[in-house]
Amino acid sequence: MSAQNLHPSTQNTLQKALLGLARVFIVWPETVAKHLLWAGPLLARVVVGYVFMLTGWAKLNNLPHMIELFTQWGIPWPEVMTPVASGIECFGGLALILGLATRIAGGALGVVMIVAILSAKLADVDSVETLFGFEEAAYFVAFFWLAIQGPGALSLDAWIRKRLP
Repeated sequence: MSAQNLHPSTQNTLQKALLGLARVFIVWPETVAKHLLWAGPLLARVVVGYVFMLTGWAKLNNLPHMIELFTQWGIPWPEVMTPVASGIECFGGLALILGLATRIAGGALGVVMIVAILSAKLADVDSVETLFGFEEAAYFVAFFWLAIQGPGALSLDAWIRKRLP
């Protein structure tokens, strides 16, 4: 039986029910989320920033071993690229935590994740599921989102932006 064959009062009742469901499952969550727009970028920045600040710091404090690994992975100029990538991780992570130069830090860290996938993980990729299962892919998405979306309202970038002419 199609909706056209229903009695007009039944059609009206169904329409009201669907509109009610739309309000509950679409409009209400959207209304609540508008009050929390600051939270998504803040949480993303602090979590991934903290992880990368710490791992970058650890790499900077263990450069000889990291240079060996970069050499094994076939990354060109490992003596140069190891401290560069480690520095981007450490100080880019700190910048994300602070919400300072967020788009630049997110972009730079995203590039580091692409290089990590291409140099250390590509041989293991046999499907999209494998690629998407790498934590580097998830980090890349977070960094890409931050580079495009920006740091959010609770950031030094936003504080500085408000003071620019």
